[in-house]
Amino acid sequence: MAGTVLSTRALNRATLQRQLLLARTHLPVADVVTRLVGLQAQTAHTWYLGLENRIEDLDPHRVGAMLTDGGLVRVTLMRGTLHLVTPRDCRFLRPTVQPAIDRGFSASRHGRATRGLDLDALARAGYRLLLDRPLAPRELGERLAEQWPGVPGDHLAQAVKDRLPLVQIPPRGVWGAAGAPALAPADTWTGLAMDAGPDPAGLVLRYLAVFGPASVKDVQAWSSLTRLAPVVDGLRDRLVELRAEDGTVLFDLPDAPRPGGDVDAPVRFLYDFDNVLRGHADRGRVLPHEHRSRLASRNGMPPGTVLVDGFVRASWRTVRPRGSAAALEVTLFEPVGAGDRDAIAAEGERTLAFLEPEGRGIRFVEP
Repeated sequence: MAGTVLSTRALNRATLQRQLLLARTHLPVADVVTRLVGLQAQTAHTWYLGLENRIEDLDPHRVGAMLTDGGLVRVTLMRGTLHLVTPRDCRFLRPTVQPAIDRGFSASRHGRATRGLDLDALARAGYRLLLDRPLAPRELGERLAEQWPGVPGDHLAQAVKDRLPLVQIPPRGVWGAAGAPALAPADTWTGLAMDAGPDPAGLVLRYLAVFGPASVKDVQAWSSLTRLAPVVDGLRDRLVELRAEDGTVLFDLPDAPRPGGDVDAPVRFLYDFDNVLRGHADRGRVLPHEHRSRLASRNGMPPGTVLVDGFVRASWRTVRPRGSAAALEVTLFEPVGAGDRDAIAAEGERTLAFLEPEGRGIRFVEP
């Protein structure tokens, strides 16, 4: 298959099918989270919409209960960001992406402030403190500063967070609840020993199953790992080689679904950090190049986006006019036909009902 060229639309449909965005599934939540290799979840609640887009009849309160009982955890993983994963995937993923987390920490202000310290000793001290009880990052830093005077606590706490798999525990992240961030060791919180070794080959295979077909640069952008070309080369007997329209070499699992570009794609309202927009170096398979600047933000928080025919064609936000119920405002990036507008409105009503049960109405901002 080395000569097979996939169009952008074919790449789009392959990615959307694997991401469960062509049709909602009845699979259990944990199975979906495992299939997706986690969801980016540094915000407290927006990622619930990522599950609602993929799972039929999702009950967000049951998802919150899984966080409370340790069936799901939010922990720093790919790209140094919090991800929602199962404990088993935390055990597999964290040691595998740890080199990228270490590299990011070393280049940060926290890394510069703690240069010369014995970071292993610091991590052990932090772990002992967290065995007593979960701590907010600020309190963890204050306690560590008692042992490392002269170093600001925020730097010490961040070193421990980046050195150890620490979960951000409930009520933070639970649907309908609020709470300040507090940290606990992943092993004691979940009851599963975090003693696995790194497995970059396994990571590549898991990635391709849900984001492929993809290039080496794509998997590196998603994971923040470097020098994965030799890993992919070692897997060539288990992969097929394809090409994008621009000639980029893509790899995939032989039996992974690759539907044609003519397959229908329903409208979906993506949350701010949805996987489908975070998984590739070249996001053109979902985000048209001419619309990239529309997602830029000064505070690092991108808007929600709307997929129409599989591609980002609009952004969205909830608005609450004074004295009125919440509404959904859709900003179109380009004109859409009457049928697409009706589909956007219908899916928007579903999204609004999930996010704001008392909400009313979809408002369009024309291009």
